[in-house]
Amino acid sequence: MNLFEYIRPASLDEAVAAGSEPGAAYLAAGTNLLDLMKTGAARPARLVDVTRLPGLDRIELLADGGARIGAMVRNAELARDRGFARSYPAVAEALLSGASPQIRNAATLGGNLMQRTRCAYFFDPASNCGRRDPGAGCDARAGLNHAHAILGWSDACLATHPSDLCVALVALDASLEIVGPAGRRVIPLEELHRLPGDAPSRETALEAGELIVALRLPPEAAAVRAHSRYLKLRERTSFAFALVSAAAGLEIADGRIRRARLALGGVAAKPWRARAAEEALEGALAGPLAFAEAAALALADARPSGDNAYKIELARRLVLRALERAAAGTPERIPALPASVLADTGATAHA
Repeated sequence: MNLFEYIRPASLDEAVAAGSEPGAAYLAAGTNLLDLMKTGAARPARLVDVTRLPGLDRIELLADGGARIGAMVRNAELARDRGFARSYPAVAEALLSGASPQIRNAATLGGNLMQRTRCAYFFDPASNCGRRDPGAGCDARAGLNHAHAILGWSDACLATHPSDLCVALVALDASLEIVGPAGRRVIPLEELHRLPGDAPSRETALEAGELIVALRLPPEAAAVRAHSRYLKLRERTSFAFALVSAAAGLEIADGRIRRARLALGGVAAKPWRARAAEEALEGALAGPLAFAEAAALALADARPSGDNAYKIELARRLVLRALERAAAGTPERIPALPASVLADTGATAHA
C-alpha cells in the first residue's frame, strides 16, 4: 500500500474542496477501496473521510410517495427499514443478496454505488488491465473469462459491475444527488456507470471532486411493490458476485401488465436496463408467453466475450424466472438467503 494523506472534513464544502485535489479519493466504510489499496490496484494520494459529514445518514419516505436515502446509510440499516422494504421490496432483497452480514453492517449506500467494476485481472499487477492502467489492454480477452460480460463489452474491457443493489435501483428509475466544485446536480443512476468503449479507466459520469450525497426513488417506483423480485445466480451461495442477476417489477391489473420494470446484473460493466423487454410486457397478459418474449428481448443483443456463451441462456432463464416470481407476488417476508437455491425451502426469514 502506498503512503497517503488522511483528511476528515467537518462539512460538505470542506470535503469537496479536499476531494477535488489530484489523487484524492473519498472514503466511506472502505469495504471496496481499502481492499484495492492493499493489493495496489488503487493508489490514492489522499483519502477524504466522509463518514462524519452531517445529514447523510437519513432514510426519508417523502410525502409524494418517493424516497430519499442519504449516501452514508448502511446497507443493513436500509434493508431492515420496514417502511422502505415495504415500498421497495426488490431493493431490500438485492441488499440482502450482497456480500456478508458483516460487510452489509459496515458498507454504505454511496460506497456500494461507487464500487469499482473489476475482474481478477484488475487485482493482478502482473496482468494488463486498461481499467487499472489506461491503455494497458485487457488480458481477460484471451484469458479466464467464463464469468465476464455478454452485453456492452469491448476489446478494452470485459469486466462486469458487481453491485446487487444497483440493479434493483436502476430498474426503479433511481436518481442521484451529486455535489461538486461546480455545485449540485441530479442524474439518473442509469447514467452513473459507463460502458468501457476504448477508455475503460473512465468508469463513471462523476467529475473530479464530485460526491454522491443522496439517492432518490420516484413515487412511481412503489407502484410495482406488490409484484417485485430480485434473483441472483452465483457460483457459491455465500459472499459471491452474481454470474447473472435480475430485478423485476410488475404492476398488474385484471391479469394485464400496466407497468414493467426489468434490469440485469452480472452481464455488463453497468447495471443493464432491459427497456425493449419492458415495452413488450406493458399491456400484455401476465403469463408464460409474455415472459418468454420479454426474456428473449432482454438478451437479444448479447454476445460472448470469451468462454461465456452459456451466460446468455443462463440470463434468459433467470429473467423468465424473475418475471414469473414477480407475477406470483412479493413475499411478505424476505427469505433468509434471498436469491439462493435455499430461499424457498423453509429457511428462517428476515424480519
